[in-house]
Order: sequence, then C-alpha cells, then structure tokens
Amino acid sequence: MSLIRESPKERLEEVPADQGPTRSGGRAYRLTECPEERLGRVGVCVGGEERPKRLHGPVVGRPAGLSETTAQVLLEADLHGLLKLDTLILNAPPARWQRKAKESGPGPSPVGVSPVKPANRSHSSSKTPSTTAGKRRPKIQSTPKKAGGDCYIPNRSTMQMEMANFLLSKKNDPAEDSPTKKEQQKAWAVHLNGFDVEEAKILHLSGKLENAPEDYQNNLKVLYSQKMAPGFSRKNSRYIPSKPERVLDAPEMFNDYYLNLIDWSSQNFLAVALDDTVYLWNHTSREIIPLLQMEHPDVYISSVSWIKDGDYLVVGTGEVQLWDVEQQKHLRTMTSHCACVGTLSWNSCILSSGAWTGHIHHHDVRVAEHHVAALAGHTHEVCGLRWSLDGCYLASGGNDNLANVWPCTQGGGGDFSPVQTFTQHQGAVKAVAWCPWQMNVPATGGGASDRHIRIWNVCSGACLSAVDTLSQVTSILWSTNYKELISGHGFAQNQLVIWKYPTMTKVAELQGHTDRILNLTMSPNGTAVASAAADETLRICRCFEMDPIKKKKKEKANSAKSSILHQSIR
Repeated sequence: MSLIRESPKERLEEVPADQGPTRSGGRAYRLTECPEERLGRVGVCVGGEERPKRLHGPVVGRPAGLSETTAQVLLEADLHGLLKLDTLILNAPPARWQRKAKESGPGPSPVGVSPVKPANRSHSSSKTPSTTAGKRRPKIQSTPKKAGGDCYIPNRSTMQMEMANFLLSKKNDPAEDSPTKKEQQKAWAVHLNGFDVEEAKILHLSGKLENAPEDYQNNLKVLYSQKMAPGFSRKNSRYIPSKPERVLDAPEMFNDYYLNLIDWSSQNFLAVALDDTVYLWNHTSREIIPLLQMEHPDVYISSVSWIKDGDYLVVGTGEVQLWDVEQQKHLRTMTSHCACVGTLSWNSCILSSGAWTGHIHHHDVRVAEHHVAALAGHTHEVCGLRWSLDGCYLASGGNDNLANVWPCTQGGGGDFSPVQTFTQHQGAVKAVAWCPWQMNVPATGGGASDRHIRIWNVCSGACLSAVDTLSQVTSILWSTNYKELISGHGFAQNQLVIWKYPTMTKVAELQGHTDRILNLTMSPNGTAVASAAADETLRICRCFEMDPIKKKKKEKANSAKSSILHQSIR
C-alpha cells in the first residue's frame, strides 16, 4: 500500500516492522519519490491502482518525521483496516477459549483456531466447576434422545404435509368427475400412496410410535396412572344436608303400610290426614289450616291426593270426596267402592281410585255420572297407584305381589286388561313411580318379603335394573332436578336413600325417623321431600336443591316456554 500527496512529491511506503525507524500502531513507513503522473490528488495506491480518500479533521499524535497530512492519512487507514475485521489482531490478548486450550495440555498453537469448531476444544474443561468441593450433584433424569423415546412428540418426517395440502385444496375444487374417472383416481391413489385419498385425514401420521427404553421412567406418569384406593368413592358434587329443614308433629297418624296419607300440591300446600281429620300446612307462611273432619268417629281417612292445578283435593275413605280448598267447601261425593280406598291418582280430570277389593275405578269429576271405567287385575288390596306424566299409562301395585301397567283407554264399560304385568316381586308392591324424562320407565318397590327396587321398560316388559335395599320399600319418588330417585324404607334403618340412575348406586342416606316411613311426597319445585313415619313426625329435607346457575337457566327456559305458549294461545 502507498499513500500519495500533492506536496512534497514523495510517497510513503510500508516496510517491514524491523527495518523502519518509525512505528505507528505496529506498522513502519518510509518516504520515497512519487512519479509525476500520480500527483494532483490524494488517494491510496494499492497494487498500482489508486483509490480516492477524503481527508478531514485534525491529526493528533502523528509520528515523528511525518507531515500533518501524512499522519492523518495513516491514522485513517489504520482505523479503516480495524473496522473491516478481516484480519487477526496481533496485539490483542488471547480469547478465553484459547487460554483454556493452552491450560488443557500440550497441543497446537491456539492462533488460528476458530471458537466455532468444538472439535478442537476440551469438553471437560468447558464445564463450570461445582461450587461445593467434595459434593456430587444429583443426577437429573432427562428425556431420552433416541427416536421414539417420547411417544407424545410426533415425528414431522412421517407427517404427510403434501397430502394434507392436497386434501385442503381439493375441498375448494368444485369440479365433479365421472364415476369411471373416480375409480381410476382411487386405484392410482391406492397404488401410489398405499391408501384411498378420499378416506384420508387432513393430517395423517404414517410412522408407528416406538416404545421408550426399558430403563426410562417418566416422572409425570403417576399423575395419570394412579388408581383410586379400594373402597374410595368420589365425593358428591353437591351438598345434601343430613338434617331435615323442619320437623312437624303428626299425632294419631295410622301405622298402616297400605294407606297414603300425605300429598304436596302445586300451590305449595301439604295435605296431611291424621285419623279422621285433614290438615293443610302452608310451606310458605308456615300456617296450619284444618280442612275437614269426618262426621262419624268410626270413619278414618285412608288417602289424599291433589289435582294437578292444586285447587282441589280428594279424600278417600270408603268413598271419595272432592273439596275446594280455597273456599274450604265440599263439592261432591263419589261412591262406587264397597271397601276402603287406599290410594288415589289424577290424570287431568280423571281420578283413579284403588280399593282393598283389588279393583280400580276411573271417575270423571266433570260429569254427574262420574264412574266411567273399572279395572280388575289384582286379587288383594291395591296399595299403589300412579299415572305417568304424559297420561298414557297407569301403574298399579297390590298386596298380591303384582305390578300392572294399564292403558289410558276409558269409558265404554269394556273389558280392560293390563299391557304389562310384572311378577318378579316377592312382597306387596306399594311404591310406584314414573320416570319424568323417560315416560315408559316405571320404578316399583316391594315390601318386607321382597325389599327390592326394580326399574322396568313398559314397551319391552324387561327389567332394566334391580337392587336389594335390605329393608321394606314403602315409597319411591323420582327427582325432577337430577337423574336420581329417592326411596323410603321401614325396618331396620327407617331411612331415606337417594339412588343414582341408571347405575342405582347410593348417593346418600338420610336417617332420623325412629319408626318405619309410610309415605313420601315432593315439593312443587322438586327440591324438598316430606316423609311421614309411624313415629308420628313429618320431616322435610331439602335433598334435591339445585345449583344456583342451573336453577337460573331452568327458570329462564321455563319462562321462555310459557311466553311461547301464551303467544300461541293468543
């Protein structure tokens, strides 16, 4: 490299460092005469070529024997060479990796060794030493680096991305091919790809997952593979109080398995029959209202039942009486039975009554000739009677261990026969209830000789499930808020049991009665259950309380249904 200036007509040439008397930044220079044809401008002459160089600013600390312009040009040339970073810095201290290479042992000179190549570096010397001498760090288990070590990480090389792109673009192609062409394309696809393109998925993994090495253990495996301990059952998601909300005295309640002495109306009135008197208890105001008392002291009340609207109550003795609750007025008496009426059930304006003679009568309360049909399917007392919610079937249970299902056909005085007769019970069948979300599924419960709850399918006549309760079953109710049912029992626990449907597993047991439970009835909102027992008490338990969020959604759905019905009536 040579530097050219206008005056004096000289050229500064670089010479080896050991020959020149002047040094600047590790370089030596000497002045020589410059040819005339290269004068006239300032530039850098390299290999016979001249590159212009702009000079500006003062020069500080120039070498001795050089003019100010020459020193400034030299300094800028050195700076320009350093900024290129294309040559080694000879006077700079060695890098850390070069010092490590020297300390590790004899070997080639570190000059010229690139830190990017780890082959020339000592692997052991690059590790940071432990802070505590004499202690060994705990061995940390890492994921195996072999292919297939972790089966949850897919191998991208086996994912057919081209096929996925083809399938996505094919969906946007509206062209329709002929059947012959489609068969040809299918044959080509099977031959080329090994599978039919039409049946392929958007992302298809063709590689098989490999098992992890035998000595590899996943620390997270215990979170997913642990089994529940024997006898452990998952806790119920809702709270079921073990104590009743309220306990009422019921003196002179008959301890008779074949009677049905309580019922809860849609207007939130609880009717209770005590000997020859019927009382109404307002669940909202806690007010007790005496409704009626029989004129003859020898006549006792054997059954009560509310109409669906809750305005009228029927009372069974040896006859059936209809009462207007709001006016507290006796409307009519319907006589057709010659024995005690132990059970009653409504289907719209048709009242069905079961007597101890084994007969069931249908009464139309709107007409003077109320007796419209008679059913004969039991040979002993009829102690359980319940219409399905859609009004298509009537289920009856008797002391002859039979459970019959009757059709809804009425009138005409014809010979009616049950559509199904279930004979599996070994005791009296008093507990009868229909599933609110499966209209053709009833549940029946047997007495002390049977102790079973059985679920039936009326269409097929099959027994869906049966569970041994180990005690007398006196009453069954289905929950309208949960897929559960509750049963009342006699000796020996005298408890209420909540069952999960359809598994028929126990959800909870509610105890408190000191004598057998006779009847159960449910509140109109389906959250509370009232139980009447032979210990002359009534217990009200809120065992089906809804979750607030679900309750709000249900109320919103009911309001929407009512508004639609109102608009259709208009």
